[in-house]
Amino acid sequence: MASNKWTEFVSKNLFTSKDEFHELPYLSNSPLIKINSIADISIAEQNLDLQYIATNNPFCKGAISYRNIEEGLWLLSTTITFKQNILAKALYDSNELSDYFFLSYSIFEYDFPSINGSNQSNKLLSKCWTFYKPKTEVATYFYKKTSGNFCNIVFSKKWVEQNLTTYCGANATAVLKFLNSETGFLSCLDIVPQMTKFANIIDSIIKKDIDKKIDVTPLREPIYKLIANFFEVMVAQKHIQNYKPLKNEDYANVAKAEKEILKNLSKPFIGVDQIAETVNLSATKLKSAFKMIHGLSMLQYHKQKNLQLAEQLVINSEIPIKFIANITGYESPSKFTAAFKKNFGVLPSKFRESTAL
Repeated sequence: MASNKWTEFVSKNLFTSKDEFHELPYLSNSPLIKINSIADISIAEQNLDLQYIATNNPFCKGAISYRNIEEGLWLLSTTITFKQNILAKALYDSNELSDYFFLSYSIFEYDFPSINGSNQSNKLLSKCWTFYKPKTEVATYFYKKTSGNFCNIVFSKKWVEQNLTTYCGANATAVLKFLNSETGFLSCLDIVPQMTKFANIIDSIIKKDIDKKIDVTPLREPIYKLIANFFEVMVAQKHIQNYKPLKNEDYANVAKAEKEILKNLSKPFIGVDQIAETVNLSATKLKSAFKMIHGLSMLQYHKQKNLQLAEQLVINSEIPIKFIANITGYESPSKFTAAFKKNFGVLPSKFRESTAL
């Protein structure tokens, strides 16, 4: 993708429909190129003084606040609601240098239909991290009515060379070896200690001063700690030491597989073979690629997401436990309560009582 053809490309491809999803492309060589590629979309309005981009169109409604924290380190804070099924795609300008890493923390909600044909929907609050290296074409599927906040921490290769040892300490060697390898994409659930705390600090600073230029100094410490905490966990879990680079088409296939898992989350796991057939990839290759990116098998990923939904229904609703077992795809209430207790250490009924206090 050449920059001089970006406007033409967007005009032809923005929100084009494929497999019931509408494409939302953006350039990802650097934070500034990404910002400009979004600002160039005809449906977006940019305020250069406030470092802010907003849009409200038939497909999505959202806003991006962006800040250059220091040389080679940026923050992009996004709030968005998807009105239609959207496929967000990271592309690259072949005429521009690609030397930035994107580390993103997100909190977003999915809608799930209720049982008994009622109009009430159930919400799954999902927290996750994603990380991708330069020239990695990441595809992310978002279902209609998904809404969320995305905190993107973007840093250059030069920034890494100057700061990695300071912020990653004993983990620096392993992290640097991983960063210096080829394309790469990681996605993991809410596993970084205190990341919600620091992300909330960042979000509050951005929202407090959205109407004026802000002092970025208070943002530095929580951003540094989020980067350090993320890589500390990735090293502890040996996720990055065991990582082997994949091809961009592999990342796209894993994204399709994740989409299928989420689509069928309220059912028993549909099986690797069925997902592989849908993705049009061999089961063996898909299993390997999925675990390389997520650090979990597809079955484990389904169980974790499934139990997240169950936990939130137990806490935030008055739906009887036996119906929650049905909603979350368990064959019987007894199998659901056993799985819930194994994961959370307590029966769902007791969990509901304790959280209601």
